[in-house]
Amino acid sequence: MKKFPLSAVALAAIVGGSAATQAAGRDTISIVGSSTVYPFATVVAERFGRSTGFNTPKIESTGSGGGLKLFCKGVGANTPDITNSSRRIKQSEFNDCQNNGVTEIVEVLVGYDGIALANARSAPKLELSLKDVYLALAKDIPGPDGKLMANPNKTWKDVNPALPATTIEVLGPPPTSGTRDAFAELAMGGGAKSIGELKALRDLSADKVAEIKAAMGKLGLPDGFYQALQDQKGKAPKGEDLFDSIAYAIREDGAYIEAGENDNLIVQKLDANPNAVGIFGFSFLEENGDKVQGSQVDGVTPTFETIASGDYPVSRPLYFYIKRAHVGKIPGIQEYAVEFTSNKAMGEDGYLPERGLIPLADEELKKVQADVKAMTPLQL
Repeated sequence: MKKFPLSAVALAAIVGGSAATQAAGRDTISIVGSSTVYPFATVVAERFGRSTGFNTPKIESTGSGGGLKLFCKGVGANTPDITNSSRRIKQSEFNDCQNNGVTEIVEVLVGYDGIALANARSAPKLELSLKDVYLALAKDIPGPDGKLMANPNKTWKDVNPALPATTIEVLGPPPTSGTRDAFAELAMGGGAKSIGELKALRDLSADKVAEIKAAMGKLGLPDGFYQALQDQKGKAPKGEDLFDSIAYAIREDGAYIEAGENDNLIVQKLDANPNAVGIFGFSFLEENGDKVQGSQVDGVTPTFETIASGDYPVSRPLYFYIKRAHVGKIPGIQEYAVEFTSNKAMGEDGYLPERGLIPLADEELKKVQADVKAMTPLQL
């Protein structure tokens, strides 16, 4: 665990203990985080503001990583009460929260979402495999000799002869985005697993040092690559750790364009440029179905049904996190969470599934509702 000077820890405790005093100056819930969860949270906030005596919560789209960074800074009215996230909180973020006095965090699973690869309706619909996605967007890929090389693919046809000869131009989220994290894990990692040399490395346990280094040698990786990751982790890395560092690295030569946290802007750019492909949450595909179309991935089109069934391979859970120290001090936090997780909002026939949220199964929803009612802190 990261160490802090005693004075910093003491300060966090003082800030936590005086949260009620600091909160007296704010009577509106502050929410930050994921651009994917943002439209769902906005609908709930607007209904909550209209139907209760509480103010409409203020919501900012900062990205999942950016939101968790703000959320974990500490407690008090100058910090957010809730952060939305399109991925689960990382252990390192959870540790930062703990070290900064945010010692009780309530995790709320709200549903599921697919990550769509989409293009303009005026262009041919793409039929991609996860392997195609990896070979199009990875920073390094295995060459003819099996050794990693800088990605040479310029067009989709270079990736797969069955694809069009259009330049690879993909508009996607920045590193602070949970959508980017989930896309790297599910799409890039999923595609890399189909490449024998990379899968062989991934399947090796940390105690197989000689085998790991032999697999690295086949990929043309120096011993220093292993040592650097070992220094970073503070222990011997697994083959999976090395695999992730290769598979999740997105190219930086202009083929992938970071388009910020505004998914609506990506949709507008796709509409204007039929050759471009965009990456964003399924809800934005649903809302803009007159302008853009989802690509097939491994033969499956992103739809409400294919994401709910798990058939669509690039899908992930959505969350928000509550700072328990603020409950009862900033007005309306628990009441907002109860509204968000109610059957009328998140249930199968609720108003959030109407907006594109893939709902939880009944038993999952009941557990979430019970945890919100009890404000059960997360244990990692």
